[in-house]
Amino acid sequence: MPFTVMQEQPRDIARRVIMEEAKAISDLALLVNENFDKAVGLLLHCKGRIVLSGIGKSAVIAQKIVATFNSTGSPSIFMHAADALHGDLGIVQEEDLVIIISKSGNSPEIKALIPLIKNFGNRLIAISGNNESMLALQSDVFLDTTVAQEACPNNLAPTTSTTAQLVMGDALAVALMEIKGFKDGDFAKFHPGGTLGKKLYLRVADVFAHNEKPSVLEGESLKEVIVEITKRRLGVTAVVDKQNNLIGIITDGDLRRMLEQNADIEKISARQIMTTHPKTIAEDALAVSALDEMRKNAITQLVVTSGQQYRGIIHVHDLLKEGLI
Repeated sequence: MPFTVMQEQPRDIARRVIMEEAKAISDLALLVNENFDKAVGLLLHCKGRIVLSGIGKSAVIAQKIVATFNSTGSPSIFMHAADALHGDLGIVQEEDLVIIISKSGNSPEIKALIPLIKNFGNRLIAISGNNESMLALQSDVFLDTTVAQEACPNNLAPTTSTTAQLVMGDALAVALMEIKGFKDGDFAKFHPGGTLGKKLYLRVADVFAHNEKPSVLEGESLKEVIVEITKRRLGVTAVVDKQNNLIGIITDGDLRRMLEQNADIEKISARQIMTTHPKTIAEDALAVSALDEMRKNAITQLVVTSGQQYRGIIHVHDLLKEGLI
């Protein structure tokens, strides 16, 4: 199929679409009123699940909102409006709350579904761009997502309208999170996989445990320090007392700087070249905190401690292997 000659570059079209949708979302804020408060109140007091339904592109948006609700502590499930009329209506339980999303609010499947939901006695929240539709008039709470026009040049393909629906769903989810006091620890429970999950739950103790644990006593010789650093292959060794309390640290860099001073290496002990008060991290700290500390101080390893006790070394390569970088 041949391309037609365009008056605009693709990048110009993209910018126009983005600006049109951004304006529509900005205007959407003006449509948020006391109905939003009522909707959040219904959701907060829902003893069952939140069932989201829609048809066409609105159904796709409903599925994304379901995912957002579930990941932020509000149990939700998706029910396609067409499938609901052919058996899937059994998804809806007595204490569930139903949210139906539809631009027109008058799609045949939506109009057929509404009385069934009402007969079940479930509360119904409508997200629609038509405040005179059957969906708007029959719902317990109507959330207006009217847009002036679609970004589509023919004003037909759902673009701006579905963006508005998505944003309204996000607004509901975030409002619920904040009112419930949903914290990052709660978020971690529902996101155990991937980098995001690891940032929220992976501890230093989970990462450094398999590493070598280089250490020398403060009175040991330079030779013994070099052997320990070389043997453990972490480019560093901790300096400890006989009770395993951390006293200092010696790195490859410390050794090089000492040799540049032309010191009498036969008489040098660990105590004389160690860095006191090294950067440390507790073994129960989040691994991402170790990464932040390394970046802040431009270093590649941290000494892991429990109180004053030396536990080991965590290296930037450990965090790299875990996908935190």
